[in-house]
Amino acid sequence: MGNEIEKLQKIIDESRNIVFFGGAGVSTESGIPDFRSQDGLYNQKYDYPPETILSHTFFMRKPEEFFKFYRDKMLCDTAKPNAAHLKLAEMEKTGKLKAVITQNIDNLHQMAGSKKVLELHGSVYRNHCVKCGKFYDFKYMKESKGVPRCSCGGMIKPDVVLYEEGLDDYTIQESVRVISEAEVLIIGGTSLAVYPAAGLIDYFRGNHLVVVNKAPTPRDKYADLLIKEPIGQVFSQIRV
Repeated sequence: MGNEIEKLQKIIDESRNIVFFGGAGVSTESGIPDFRSQDGLYNQKYDYPPETILSHTFFMRKPEEFFKFYRDKMLCDTAKPNAAHLKLAEMEKTGKLKAVITQNIDNLHQMAGSKKVLELHGSVYRNHCVKCGKFYDFKYMKESKGVPRCSCGGMIKPDVVLYEEGLDDYTIQESVRVISEAEVLIIGGTSLAVYPAAGLIDYFRGNHLVVVNKAPTPRDKYADLLIKEPIGQVFSQIRV
């Protein structure tokens, strides 16, 4: 992997406008389960398939079942940022990295110190009453029982994008802007299987497309640099 690291180092050294686009593989090294790997949530047994549970329809019809799964599998507060999160935050501080675009909902990029984080699928650290809009934090949801209720009586919904729901307009527009203006786009820890998020890559017009992912992605053949290694392992060797 030494030669690939050297190439990545050279690309980073020579660029002043880098954008990072990441997925579940960035967080799995911090101990957060992904969805599609062999041990992922989609391959575990529940009364309903996870993709059914994590849908808007299911949330509205069976909120008790939704929150049972949600607390059990989505609310992980023991994970810590890994080498990839920390290096990206460091790159931002130097002015090289302009934005992190993430499909993850775990807040690990912010914990590592990143400021410009565009969360395509929302965050488990934000929750609002569907009736009055009052904000509730992670701790409240973690400690709640049954269906969490607001002081006004309304149900509290996590600010995560469920199946059947649209992505936030501002987040999409800003992601398109930073990707289209980037000199370098680093794709890391994502199979690029989830749309519309994966479609944002089409807006990249820069000089270098880098893909860091253990499994194949649809963009591998277009990459100027392809590294099939764990992303934390790769970024731990980068100097900023």
